[in-house]
Amino acid sequence: MYERFFQLKGLLHLCCNSILFLNKIRCKIFIILYYNSLIMCKKLMAVILFLIVAKVHSQINYFPPIFGNEWDTISPASLGWCSEKIDILYDFLDSSDTKGFLILKDGKIVLEKYFGSFTLDSAWYWASAGKTVTSFMAGVAQEDGFLNINNKSSDYLGNGWSNEPQEKEDLIKVRNHLTLTTGIDFDVSDMDCILPECLNYLQDAGEGWYYHNATYLLVQDIIANSAGASYQNYYTSKLGLPTGMFGLWIDGVFYSKPRAMARFGSLILNKGIWNGNVILGDTAYFNQMIQTSQDLNLAYGYLFWLNGKSTYHLPGFTFEFGGELIPDAPSDMVMGLGKNDQKLYIIPSQNMVVVRMGNIASPFTFALSEFDDKLWQKINELDCSSSIINNVHEDKGIDIYPNPAENELFVNVTKSQYIFKIYNVTGNLIDLKFSESTNSFILTDLESGVYAIVCIDKKSNTSMVRKFVKL
Repeated sequence: MYERFFQLKGLLHLCCNSILFLNKIRCKIFIILYYNSLIMCKKLMAVILFLIVAKVHSQINYFPPIFGNEWDTISPASLGWCSEKIDILYDFLDSSDTKGFLILKDGKIVLEKYFGSFTLDSAWYWASAGKTVTSFMAGVAQEDGFLNINNKSSDYLGNGWSNEPQEKEDLIKVRNHLTLTTGIDFDVSDMDCILPECLNYLQDAGEGWYYHNATYLLVQDIIANSAGASYQNYYTSKLGLPTGMFGLWIDGVFYSKPRAMARFGSLILNKGIWNGNVILGDTAYFNQMIQTSQDLNLAYGYLFWLNGKSTYHLPGFTFEFGGELIPDAPSDMVMGLGKNDQKLYIIPSQNMVVVRMGNIASPFTFALSEFDDKLWQKINELDCSSSIINNVHEDKGIDIYPNPAENELFVNVTKSQYIFKIYNVTGNLIDLKFSESTNSFILTDLESGVYAIVCIDKKSNTSMVRKFVKL
């Protein structure tokens, strides 16, 4: 990266020197050349800046290899998570008929658990959580120049793809399929039927929101027809192979291993860039995809569910509910929610991805279910530091560094004046070696996690407390 940067920098220097030389020439033709050289330098600088930004962006998260099962991990203890709380979470997942569960932090695996005969190499269906992938693929197809989401659906499906009068069908754009606002009648016996006789007029496009699965399935046909390839092949070439997110589309439903869903979550966290490889570079589309896309259902983007909104609609209902979708989950969370509690949670503020695959966990499920909030209550309880270390009052009178620390933790007070005690998140005293010569603790044998250092003044018997993280 640095070698490439300095090569480009050299070209830039040469280019700009030529500008200075040309600036001395008063001839009109050289003024024109000067102007063109300036434009070239600006373009070159833009390329350099893009490469730098792309490199920095790709360092935000770890990315696993495309092939194989190698995947870096993070110790739960380093996040202040207690093993007994993890066991409680796993018991809850097992009792909820879960098959596969993962949590990623910064792209690395923190928790991964499979239940029964299900393994990391087992495949399962995403159900409607796969809508998020189709939304992403629509953005890729638009960036490739194959379609425009503001064009009529009939431009890609042909006239008469529905049973609506032509003037009403012409009102429906690709964007309406992505936002579930086509206006097609949802009172049908088969919500997956995409034959024209199943697609009847109810209201003009954009006038109502309803979770009509057939209108979503047509997006895959729009993508395939516009790209001139099967949806499976286009997906594999544009998303599956570049990210290792392998799977099969069967009757519009995606089947994959749980880790493939986790890969997609990491891709969304990184705004469409996988390890420096731009999969979806249309930032305008990407941002619209994971934000409120219309004013009929605030909790819906382009086939993505959005937490933290004041109201929401649910599949199967025409009226509006008040409050957030999942009150106990992070408000900035974006989601893929599927039948029988297939879950993909993406939390930008925490750089975290949560995946759940399995059988139905709640008797009442509409993509969203009561399982969502119960699961997040268990996830929130993983942080056992909240009951001990996080509740202590930190005294800034003691300075410790670096924090987080890897091998050594320095303090700015002397041991002759203070007594030092270090506790873990469960309140147990930790015996650590203190170096008098460097005024520091040696952390080599300390497990990763969150700790508190207590400094007790020998004279006044008062104490100061600071938290630190051992990497």
